[in-house]
Amino acid sequence: MTDINKTIQKWHASFSKGTDFDSWGQLVEAVDEYHILARHLQKEVQSSNSFDLTEDQKKTLGKVATCLELRSAALESTHPQEEFKLEDLKKLEPIIKNILTFNKDFPFDVQPVPVRKILAPGEEENLELEEEDDAGAGSPDSFTTKVPGTLLPRLPSEPEMTLLTINIEKIGLKDAGQCIDPYISVSIKDLNGIDLNHMQDTPVVSRKEDTYIHFNVDIEIQKHLEKLPKGAAIFFELKHYKPKKRFTSTKCFAFMEMDEIKPGPIIIELYKKPTDFKRKKLNLLTKKPLYLHLLQTLHKE
Repeated sequence: MTDINKTIQKWHASFSKGTDFDSWGQLVEAVDEYHILARHLQKEVQSSNSFDLTEDQKKTLGKVATCLELRSAALESTHPQEEFKLEDLKKLEPIIKNILTFNKDFPFDVQPVPVRKILAPGEEENLELEEEDDAGAGSPDSFTTKVPGTLLPRLPSEPEMTLLTINIEKIGLKDAGQCIDPYISVSIKDLNGIDLNHMQDTPVVSRKEDTYIHFNVDIEIQKHLEKLPKGAAIFFELKHYKPKKRFTSTKCFAFMEMDEIKPGPIIIELYKKPTDFKRKKLNLLTKKPLYLHLLQTLHKE
């Protein structure tokens, strides 16, 4: 059996494992397996050393990865009518199994995930990630297509329930001008670092002035504040593209706890990676007065 056939077998086994978890109602395990498989498919799509797959086959795998992410998002969604259903996902099984001979139209109108490596939590600690290594490397023309963002609309209002809009104004960094294709991922975690919502990414921005990267982007928090558990926090991870290593890396992170949610502007401190969602080992990024600048708006019926 060739290497590519062995790889396809592993993909199919992972797909079956995920859909089994999904059908059994083990949603956390299903989401984890879908993310793992999506990451493996993206790695294959982006590999320049893969001569076993055609560009069309890679594009199809990229679309499968998108569907896996859509199903993961649906499992965490508060809008059941918009779900990407399990029966939809199962239509992809013969495509994965027969990717080398598949030549039909893809069953769903989706696009492959943007071509850049997104590392899973914990992966990047195993790589050399000194920010200075990439200072000034490459030119903007040589980089991949800009990430469009994955921002979600505001939830429908409910009586006596509060919604939060966070405007990310800007972030202060000593080397702000050297960050390539920066964007911020926003997530909500409980005290154990478990996701309480699907992560949202801002679009990539390009406006940089002195020690600031300007965003001016609204994030609609996808949970009513009254439904958040005690000890929850909203995390902001600044990510940027590293051309020498050809992946997107976390630069730093910040978080806002529940007692900091109040209308008006707020500045919060920046911490060194890796992101500590449990908030136990925090190290400030810099002693300089550089922060993440936010503006909060509360909405209540």
